[in-house]
Amino acid sequence: MARGLPTVNSTRDGRTARALWIWASLIAVSFATGAILHALGVLTIDHLPPLHGHFRVLTLTLLPAVAFGGAAVLFLPVLTARLGFGGALLVSYGCALAWTVLLSVSADGPAAPMTHPQEYPAVLPLVGDDPLGWLATFTRHLPDYPTHVRGHPPLPVLVLWSLAALGPSGPLWASLLIVATGCSATMAIALTVRELGGERAARRALPYLALTPASVWIATSMDAFFAGVGAWGVALLVLGGRGGTGRRARRGYGARVPRGGRGRTARRLCWGLGAGVLLGSLPYLSYGLVPYLLIPVAAAVAARVPREAVLAALAGAATVTAAFAAAGFLWPAGVLATHAEWAADPGAARPYLYFLFANLGVLAMLTGPATAVGLARLGPGGSRVLVAAALVAVLALDVSGVTRGEVERIWVPYALWIGLAASQAPGRRWLAAQVVMGSLLQGLVVSPW
Repeated sequence: MARGLPTVNSTRDGRTARALWIWASLIAVSFATGAILHALGVLTIDHLPPLHGHFRVLTLTLLPAVAFGGAAVLFLPVLTARLGFGGALLVSYGCALAWTVLLSVSADGPAAPMTHPQEYPAVLPLVGDDPLGWLATFTRHLPDYPTHVRGHPPLPVLVLWSLAALGPSGPLWASLLIVATGCSATMAIALTVRELGGERAARRALPYLALTPASVWIATSMDAFFAGVGAWGVALLVLGGRGGTGRRARRGYGARVPRGGRGRTARRLCWGLGAGVLLGSLPYLSYGLVPYLLIPVAAAVAARVPREAVLAALAGAATVTAAFAAAGFLWPAGVLATHAEWAADPGAARPYLYFLFANLGVLAMLTGPATAVGLARLGPGGSRVLVAAALVAVLALDVSGVTRGEVERIWVPYALWIGLAASQAPGRRWLAAQVVMGSLLQGLVVSPW
């Protein structure tokens, strides 16, 4: 090799160093500028900007989570590489659940956020035994509801009402539903990656999905539930493009599954319809999830999802919209009412230019240093399409100005997809860095979620 020409490794090392410098600088500048603005009285409702929380120091109570995280760094990559793919998915899901719950119980436990008077369960007594009546008058009575209810469409409340109607009620059960659904995004995203980039890429991503720093806010913010619903919507859409036949049919064996004809079309329609219902529910879970729909669009294009599956998904989404309209809730009217409440809220006075970059600093914390390194090394493949779509969606939401602060929970559905880039980071030390980041966030920040 000619003298003076950089090697591939040296070029990648340079990219890694630059990525880490940008990642660390973005976080540092966000905190430094936020501290100045808070001291000047510009930011009065955020005590640890850009985070909506307070500083604390956890010690011994965090040790179980740290110990589990360390063990997971050692053993999870081995297990996800050697087990059958179904086993790898289940082990990763179990690891995600354990890691998330252990982080949460190191402080007040997963149920604590759901006991706050401004959270969704506080409005359940007003729903009573008439959810349809409550839904029909939701927009009219919006100013009377708690903060989180005023800032969202009505579906989160209806989900928790349905859970209570089935039997389990109370903050703990609501929290368990949220955490279990949010952690299940680990499996859904891995299934999507396998369809677009192959099984090896999916296995490599699983440990990073399970041990993401965003786990701090998966337990417990309702946005974690949104993340699970969205991830499974994307996965069903992509899997529906295969007709729901699974790996056996794709490899050409398992004769009981037809490779064409009416059976495959019916499966595509069913999977597409299910995907459409899940994805169509996202705007009724959170107005901030509209840009999220870029992810299933990008995944469908990359996977070349057949037309019948796409049409079924559109029909499923239309069914959700029609059902809410028939029940008396019109989405545009909800947007206008919520925007009026937001404009009157102190959060609307937060400085736009600060949070324009500080929101990205929070995203850097949620996705961790391994993601920064992986973004610098991300090559062609299915993961890049998904990561790029999630990044574009985040930037669109950030520039809109409606996400001025409190994005540590809002970014969760997006951060999980962006975190796919972390699987490109070389060596197990970067997985350890993710665990350290999550431990620091849990140990040093008191969050209302």
